[in-house]
Amino acid sequence: MTNRRFPEEPTYDPNKVLDAIIERLQLKNDAALSRALEVAPPVISKIRHRTLPIGATILLRMHEISDFSIRELRAMMGVPAVSINLNT
Repeated sequence: MTNRRFPEEPTYDPNKVLDAIIERLQLKNDAALSRALEVAPPVISKIRHRTLPIGATILLRMHEISDFSIRELRAMMGVPAVSINLNT
């Protein structure tokens, strides 16, 4: 089984958004962040090591606890805004 890393875009950096939330909430570390997000500590580790992508559910939870907009969170991660092609 291969160890997949998500996403493969060179600008994607989940650490920026995790660090920004830690700073905004004045948390001590990733363990405190996992408690704030209500996820198990290994989830944060997997996100940091890019073996688990930041999905919609955790993105919404990040928005709820930090008051960063979804757009701001996605920009911090280096994920471009979703564009919809209506010509298909």
